[in-house]
Amino acid sequence: MEKKSLNSKTIFVSEEENTINWNEVQNHFQKTFGHEVYSSWLKNISLLKEYNDYLILGVPTRFFRDWIVSRYLDKILKDVKSFKLSLNRIEFKILDDNKIITDEKFKDTYADPGKISAIKDSILNYNRLNPLLNFENFVEGSSNKIALSSSKRVCEQLSRYNPLYIYGGVGLGKTHLLNAIGLKLQEKNNVMFISAERFMYHFIKSIKKNDMVNFKDFFRRSSVFIIDDIQFIRGKEGLQEEFFHTFNSLIEKSSQIIISADRSPTKLDRVQERIKSRLSGGLIVDIDTPDLELKSKIIKNKLNDISNQFKENYNISEDVINFLANQSKTNIRELLGILNRVIAFSKIHKKTLNISDCKNILKDVFNQTRVITVDKIQNTVSNFFNLSLNEMLSQRRSRPLARPRQIAMYLAKKMTTRSLPEIGRRFANRDHTTVIHAVKTITKLSEKDEEIKNNVNQIKAILLED
Repeated sequence: MEKKSLNSKTIFVSEEENTINWNEVQNHFQKTFGHEVYSSWLKNISLLKEYNDYLILGVPTRFFRDWIVSRYLDKILKDVKSFKLSLNRIEFKILDDNKIITDEKFKDTYADPGKISAIKDSILNYNRLNPLLNFENFVEGSSNKIALSSSKRVCEQLSRYNPLYIYGGVGLGKTHLLNAIGLKLQEKNNVMFISAERFMYHFIKSIKKNDMVNFKDFFRRSSVFIIDDIQFIRGKEGLQEEFFHTFNSLIEKSSQIIISADRSPTKLDRVQERIKSRLSGGLIVDIDTPDLELKSKIIKNKLNDISNQFKENYNISEDVINFLANQSKTNIRELLGILNRVIAFSKIHKKTLNISDCKNILKDVFNQTRVITVDKIQNTVSNFFNLSLNEMLSQRRSRPLARPRQIAMYLAKKMTTRSLPEIGRRFANRDHTTVIHAVKTITKLSEKDEEIKNNVNQIKAILLED
């Protein structure tokens, strides 16, 4: 058996003919799974041993192995089978520090262990506060005035509103406010700023490593606990249990808690009632869609920032500013994206733009009547079939429930930009392969079943109505 170094990892290559080229397999992984999944997880897999009917692959830690097996194993096997049909299973071996933990006959060490970077076992502090997202550059308007004043008041007097719960749609400034609070309080307080998704990641990692004591201690010692997008805990019972106890522990020691979500506490479905009750126990404020005046102020503020930061001035008329503000119908993030396109066009063509130019540049944006969300699709489909949302999202597989659920998944894939895993999570934490199956099923049925086709088209029309 020959030992070679590839991609800074030692791999064991079989002496059999027609061995797999692991570089080619990895390239195929990147195309199949996408750059984000590949760079985060699959890039770290190395080929240790190849047999005629199975592979032994190396991964950095046990957590890596469990995560990959639970989410990607079937698809990985399918991919490697395209390189060698005789393969029918995969085994994973854990690479601990600089050694390969395997059966005796496979024990070996790396040729260059210094090049191997393993995931550290300790919980990392993910306080990634952005210094640019502060109170000074948060543009105030009627839609966010109460949320802004409440956020500033919390900074002046901790625990006055506990918890402070800020909710609103995507791209309206919730994260900006949470970040601004963190920046204001971090000098004199132990501030923890984390997303609910990252909180879940550490929770799972600690369970796998049997290290829950350190997890609890780490998250419960902060004097200011800021958690973004709390709706992510929906349907995750174990995570909710831990969040509940973390919340109680922090309240008992008078720590300030600030939370953001895309909806009010009472509308957090698949969340324990006791958690919703505690979230409702402080001050609840919402951020609404910005009005024309606020959007115009945001555009002018952004142009001023560009001028100060990059020393570039763009002569955009008041009429164009009002036009852009009026045409952007959804959120601030979309508005800034529109402005960036206009600025880029103006810079490339070195011209002052008029309203006609803007209409031409942004015609694809303005032709979209509304932003479709997974929640909107779920509610529309359940209403269309006279089902409750809980029934449609349940684990029951009877056709009267399964077919509407598949249609909702199909439309979520076709009409939103959400990834397959994200869609699966929104459907009671189902696996992405379930979403793939639903999309294929409805696609085939729409071609030969007139009733299914009409149902799908009618639901689409409802979703696209003004």
